[in-house]
Amino acid sequence: MDVDNSTSQLQRVLPISPRALLLVNRHARQGQKYLFEAIHYLKTLGFDVIEESTEEPKRLCDIVRRYQHEIDLVIVGGGDGTLNIVVDALVETQLPLGILPLGTANDLARTLGIPNSLPEACEIIAHGLMKRIDLGWVNGKHFFNVASMGLSVKITEKLTKEVKRRWGIFAYAATALQVIWESRPFSAEIRIKDTSIQVKTVQIAVGNGRYYGGGMAVVHDATIDDQRLDLYSLEIKHWWEMILLLPAMRQGRHIHSRKVRALQGKEIEVYTRKPRPINTDGEITTYTPATFRVIPMAISVLVPPQ
Repeated sequence: MDVDNSTSQLQRVLPISPRALLLVNRHARQGQKYLFEAIHYLKTLGFDVIEESTEEPKRLCDIVRRYQHEIDLVIVGGGDGTLNIVVDALVETQLPLGILPLGTANDLARTLGIPNSLPEACEIIAHGLMKRIDLGWVNGKHFFNVASMGLSVKITEKLTKEVKRRWGIFAYAATALQVIWESRPFSAEIRIKDTSIQVKTVQIAVGNGRYYGGGMAVVHDATIDDQRLDLYSLEIKHWWEMILLLPAMRQGRHIHSRKVRALQGKEIEVYTRKPRPINTDGEITTYTPATFRVIPMAISVLVPPQ
């Protein structure tokens, strides 16, 4: 597995007995099950833990703001959607982030080389290094992994919490196949570096990190600190062409296909005839027209030592 820990911006600055705000999404696939186990591990490792799990994930930002002057870091137990909810408060408060991958896909954890094992993830928070990472930004909303429109939005709409909890990572594949079968192209205008490009596409994805959608790669060489956005547009006409592309998408090599347009930049605009929903890290948060930007070295995350 490729791991994105390439930056030289690695350091350790937490106090000896750090005070941590632990936020667990009880609706995450493993959130409720592992809550007390996580608290036990963290306390054993010397953390003073304030636990504020909630049944309403959208309240997580308010909880971070409330505790910002009383804590040394925020630890989030959940998946990419939970992290996406918290990210704006992390930017605002500049508190470091520790990740316990308790969701279905855990793509940010995969990008950073954080294992799904709860004891190992806790050890990384206790003994790992602090890494500054980039964030994506679209229409005022920050994101870690990918913001996209088209197929991914339809997958998000069909991928219920019950399906994810029951089938885990396999839920993505089954739902994707159903959505691909029903997909229809849409028209869009992409503006980048004073150039306007008209496309007919089934999906436009703008990536900040490397992994998304349960382990697919945006681009084979993408990192979360390369200070760029990677866009791809899937310009296929028939559903079966998408099936042929799927193996390459696991490695981020789909950009070499004639059916895929690939672009890079620090700022990208996308326009559509009517507003289309945009998915950021698995959550529908905004609509076109959209302006995407990379925010370099936006927050600090605890990662495995190199």
